[in-house]
Parts: sequence; C-alpha cells; structure tokens
Amino acid sequence: MTTEADMPLTQGITIIKKFTETLPNRPGVYRMLNEKSEVLYVGKAKALKKRVLNYTQPQRQSGRILRMISQTRSMEFIETASEAEALLLEANLIKQLKPKYNILLRDDKSFPYIMITNDHDYPMLEKHRGAQKKGIEYFGPFANAGAVNRTIAFLQKAFLLRNCSDNVFANRSRPCLQYHIKRCTAPCVNKVSKAEYAEQVDHARAFLTGRSDLVLKDMSEKMQRASDELDFERAAEYRDRIKALNAIQAHQDINIAGLGDVDIFAAVLREGRSCIQVFFFRGGQNFGNKSYFPRHNKEETIEEILPAFIAQFYLRHPIPPKIMLNQDIADAEQTLLEDALSTKALKKTSISAPQRGDKKKLMQFVENNALESLKRKILMSESDHRHLENLAKIFKLETPPERIEVFDNSHTGGTNMIGAIICATGEGFEKSGYRKFNIKSSAASDDFAMMREVISRRFKNFHQLDADDQKNVWPDLLLIDGGLGQLNAVHQALEELGIFEDDLNVVAISKGPDRNAGREEFHSRKFKSFTLPHSDPTMHYLQRLRDESHRFAIGTHRSKRGKAMHKSILDEIDGIGAKRKKALLTFFGSADAVSNANVTELQKVEGISLQIAEKIYNHFHE
Repeated sequence: MTTEADMPLTQGITIIKKFTETLPNRPGVYRMLNEKSEVLYVGKAKALKKRVLNYTQPQRQSGRILRMISQTRSMEFIETASEAEALLLEANLIKQLKPKYNILLRDDKSFPYIMITNDHDYPMLEKHRGAQKKGIEYFGPFANAGAVNRTIAFLQKAFLLRNCSDNVFANRSRPCLQYHIKRCTAPCVNKVSKAEYAEQVDHARAFLTGRSDLVLKDMSEKMQRASDELDFERAAEYRDRIKALNAIQAHQDINIAGLGDVDIFAAVLREGRSCIQVFFFRGGQNFGNKSYFPRHNKEETIEEILPAFIAQFYLRHPIPPKIMLNQDIADAEQTLLEDALSTKALKKTSISAPQRGDKKKLMQFVENNALESLKRKILMSESDHRHLENLAKIFKLETPPERIEVFDNSHTGGTNMIGAIICATGEGFEKSGYRKFNIKSSAASDDFAMMREVISRRFKNFHQLDADDQKNVWPDLLLIDGGLGQLNAVHQALEELGIFEDDLNVVAISKGPDRNAGREEFHSRKFKSFTLPHSDPTMHYLQRLRDESHRFAIGTHRSKRGKAMHKSILDEIDGIGAKRKKALLTFFGSADAVSNANVTELQKVEGISLQIAEKIYNHFHE
C-alpha cells in the first residue's frame, strides 16, 4: 500500500522512468530538476539510459538519493563524445550551478605565481595572480601569497634580481636601498653588465625548475675562482648567495629526491565532514599547501568525495604530470580521471596512491596535516554554534541565528564611499554572501545617509521573493557598525521598503567610552542598550564579526581609492582607450597639456584622427 509520504518518491520515479524511454546508451551528462526548475544534481554517465534507469530502483538507493528522487520533477541531458568529456562537463556544470546534492568545491580562488618578465633587457621578479600572458615566464602555483613572498625574499638574497617597476627602473639615477642591503645588483645604474644579470636570471630560473644543485655547483666554482684570484670581496658575495640558497632548501619541510612536479591530495573524513589537504611540489620543491572543506552530504565517503573534488579542482588550476592520493579510488574512476585530465592538459597525467617508501611517508605527513586542519575546523564550528545559541539569549531572538549579516561603511573625507556587507553562519564566514556597494548618495560624509542607501539597495527586492527564497538568503540577524543614530537610519530605510521590526532582527554595535575595544555597547529597539563583560567569549565572537566587516570595507575602499588616484581626465572621453591615452601623454607630457592643445596639435599624435582630435578638443572646450 502506498502511503501519502511515499507519493513524492513514486512521482519522482515515474517522471525519471518516462525520460529513459528515449535516452540512448551513450556517454553524457544529466541534470535533475525540482518543481521550480532548480538543478538538484548533475551527474555523468558512460551510458545515459543505464545510469538513469538505476534511479528507478529505490531499494538500491541511499536516503540522500531517495530525497533527491522525491524532489525530481524534470531532467535535462547532454550527450558527449566520451565519458572523459562527460566528466569535464559535469565538473563545469557543478561549479556553475552549485547543485544541492553534489559534492562542491567551495573555495576556488586562483593561486599566485612567481613571474619573470622577458620583455626587458633586465627582467623583473615579482608575484602574479590572474590571467597569464605570452612571453612571460610563470613558476608555480604557490599555495598562498605568503609562500610566494617568502620565496621571492629568498630569491632576492640568492640571485639579486630587481623587483622595481619598469618606470622606476628607467628613472633611477643612483642605486636604491635594495642594492645597499644586497638584494639587487642595481642594473638600473649599470652596476652589473647585461650578461652578468642574464646569468642571475638563468640561475633563478634553474632553481625554480628544480635544478638547484647545478646553481650551487656553479656558484661554488665562481667563489673558489674569485678566492684564488684574491678577489675576496667577490668571493664573499658568492658565499652569501650560497648561504641564502641553502637557507631556502633548509626552509623546505620536505625534500625527496626525484619527486619532480606533483600535486599531493590527502582526504580525511570525521563526523560527516571532510578536509582535503593539497601540497604543491614543483621541481621537487614544496611550493606550499592549502586545506579545503568541500560541501557534501554526511553520507558521502572519501571514495566519492576525492574524485569529484579533483575533477572540479583542475577546472582552472594547472594540471601536473603526476598526482598522488592518500588512498586508492576505484580503478574505473581513476582511469576516467587520468583520461579527462590528460585530455585537458594535452599531456599525460598519472594518478597513484603510494604504498611504501619515502613517498608513503610523505603522504602520511600530508594526511596528518589534513586531519589536524579538520579537527580545528570542527572545533571552530562547534564554538561558533555555541556563540549563536548565546546570541539568541542575549539579543532575545526566538531561535539561534543561522545567517548573520554585518554592515559597515568606509570613506575618506566623503570620497570613494563604500558600503560593505559580510556574512557569517554556523560554518564560519560565508564569502559568497559578501557584498560591496559604491555609494551613490550625494550626502558626502553623512554616515546615516550612506547606511540608509546600503540597506535600501540590499533589501529592495524583499517582497519579490517567495517564502522559501527568503529562508535561504534572508539574514536572521543584522549587525550594524554604529550607535543609535545608525540603528534609526537602518529602521527608517527598512520601513520605507515595508520591512518592520518583526521581519528582521537588527542590532547596532558601538564603541564604548573612550572608543575602547572590549567595552562595546549593543543597541536594539527590542531591548535596552547594554554591554558584555570584557572576557565574555560571545563578546569576542561579535568583535571578530565586526573586525571582519572593517577589514572588508576598508580593503574595498582602499582598492577604489587606489584606482581613483591613477585615473586621468582623459578617461572621461569616449573613444580614448589605454593605447591612445598613453600616446597623448607621451606626446604632450601631461593631461593638462592635452586639454590646452588645439585640433591641429592633437592630430600630430599617432593614432589620433581628425574626428578623434575634434572630440578631445570639444570635451575640454564645451
């Protein structure tokens, strides 16, 4: 007998079975959609019909899959040429759609690299993140900016390469501080020949590609030769550079001969949560590590989590020739991953799980790191959940808040005004919920007007959402940086949108007497203003939220202010891009000189036609 509770499951199975009638047994990707056409799950298949038919047999499914089938009301399919192609497409769609029932890599930030420019007689060494250009050498990836900065500092000691911009380099008349502290050979003022500097660059390149033994041998020979020739000052320079190079290698936690270029993944699972630790080795050198905490159901196993994570991880990161795992995955899954990654990288990629020797010891080291990271994450999560329970008590909320949004503003004398929002949940800071607003209000330096504008723009679509959407994206608590004035400004903006005290919990945090941290006061229309003891853990939690909002707001403001400082009045003219702007400034020397030029003079600049010259002239002489 079918009960009322079984009805959605029966309906889901019937819908899925209907789709299988026309499905081919070819590779492809399928999407399961709910009644709102939201994607619940993205999957790949070697044979679409066979894979999808499997969902019509509920006795073989886990509780999680049965819930998904119960919510399925439609399906979509894409056929592919191979199963490897289906795997790559599946990973792309998961990243794009973020389905509820898929394992999801949440932090997909790009990694930094070390860059050596090749478009200058004296190449520069610097950090780079983002799109890579042709004609420039990149070494990495490094796990984080700290790993890059440390490596660059060591490289400057060992190879004395410049890190100044081309503009600074071209305008030096005497050596800068870097030369005097022996971090650069001052090619800007000809303290080193082009050939000698090229050798420094070759040494740095060799080191970054794992040939440090050749560099050390060459430097040692040069030091001995200088000593034999009684050029003790030059011998001492090589001695210091050798010491710096040895210091880099001593700083490495792990050194295994013949390791080459390899990424190492160690996945651990505890209390239904997982951590995947990734170590990057290039040329046998440790370029740092990073911890990931993918989103998945508590029923998922490491054997399911690890392949799904790796497929998504390499959507935008470089694929090395070797990948090492802390445990075996199914042979078919491993072969599929190798084929897909090899196809994407246009070169052979192998996956292995070391069973003995130094590589096994290395893998154990990485796995221990992953386990410790997961323990810390779980402890922090438990602590955050306790704080949320305490917030419900002290702020008189009906239930612990699941989503908190913190609002802050930043500006300098009423210029480059920024409104910022950060988001926190029981899992910590949720970066996808961060928002920034360029303030459009004409009321410069009016914090109340700025706050009203940010609140209005954040909540303007409140009544256009249905109940489910409000539950998913709506905050349970708003924290406002400010006092009673800011609190009233927020309520005023909300009431104009038809949102009242019962709809949202709003609390303002102001600095206490003498603006001392630890003596903050809390204000709301639902309770009298109060403060918490300086040592109260919940006070520290609220300070952490407030400090994160400050960091995000100030960082965004500084970025905007920095861009504004480099802005030119020429940027306001339609049709004047970077190339024409550079040509005009090079020819006339300044933007003011451009503004005073006539049409004939403007036409003398390369790339400036009569039509463009008239447009520039009219812009300044309307």
